[in-house]
Amino acid sequence: MLLKHALPAVVVLALSTTPAAALEQNCRFIQAKPDREACYKRQEEELATKRKPAPAADESKTLETMRQLRQNDDAVYRSINNICRGC
Repeated sequence: MLLKHALPAVVVLALSTTPAAALEQNCRFIQAKPDREACYKRQEEELATKRKPAPAADESKTLETMRQLRQNDDAVYRSINNICRGC
């Protein structure tokens, strides 16, 4: 059972890491220095765009979410207070 699920996971992992290694090797074997440096620069820019953090959420959206959570909490507190304890 473990081998049945582990093998596809290893294959997916191997395929996902191959492109980055392939890009690096392609740049290494370029003989002309300006071309090689341009290749490294393109590679660096691609990695930077992939690693760029997600844009911060709008503050209004955050405030709306907090307001909704507060309303939900208030509804739960009201329902808890209406429970008869020890009736």
